[in-house]
Amino acid sequence: MLPSRYFIELTQPEIAVQLKKNPLVILPQGSVEQHGPHLPTGTDIFASNAIAHAVAERMDGLVLPGGPLGVTPLHMPFEGTITLTPDTYMRLVTETCASTAQHGAKYLLILNWHELNIPPLGVAADLLHREHGMTVLTVQACFVAEDMFGKECGGLTHGGEIEALAVLAYRPDLVHLDRIDNSSDHSHGEKMDALRRTRSYQPVLSDVRSIAPTGWYGAPEHATVEKAHRIINAVADSIATQSAEIFKQLDKIQGGVAELKQVSKAR
Repeated sequence: MLPSRYFIELTQPEIAVQLKKNPLVILPQGSVEQHGPHLPTGTDIFASNAIAHAVAERMDGLVLPGGPLGVTPLHMPFEGTITLTPDTYMRLVTETCASTAQHGAKYLLILNWHELNIPPLGVAADLLHREHGMTVLTVQACFVAEDMFGKECGGLTHGGEIEALAVLAYRPDLVHLDRIDNSSDHSHGEKMDALRRTRSYQPVLSDVRSIAPTGWYGAPEHATVEKAHRIINAVADSIATQSAEIFKQLDKIQGGVAELKQVSKAR
């Protein structure tokens, strides 16, 4: 049994054995950006790490050192934000994963929690498949969480309950619900997010203040650690089940050489 699911916590022999056993690697992706006075700037990468680890346990995979930086110029007007250019970001993703392909990783699950990473991740994923032979699946974990718990948690808002829960599941000491203050208007934020999240139309916004003048909006005050673990486990269950099935389908049409297995989590 592996002492850890995190690639950087394992020894070379442990990694070699695991990749031969099940050549699946999981790359969590997020960003470093402001999330109001109550959540850390690493909210997105903490969220994706929490889910990635839970998925790795269920699918018997390794979690790569992903991030923490992403593409987030939208948030640069606020202190605490660090952004990469799309070109730099794509190179970081492709070179990280290409290294593991050289060592025998055949399946790549990219688990993302930051919307502005989506376009460059699509390009990087395609390159990793075509140039390095990996079977690649990208999952937008933030939208999976929204689909499953949006009604219960007031939607996917920047700094709202879903994001607070994701951090509570990973680093509860970094969540400061007692500091909640000055949320932007919820109805305006929802309207602007709906405008930019359609499949057919994608407007470019100057900065996050177009959505939330104070940098965040939502109602995270009801988030609890107990609820956080319930939701993260449910999201991980869904992602693991769906991803295993999609990889199986890809094997059928693309001639996969290894069989992924889903491991039931001990309850």
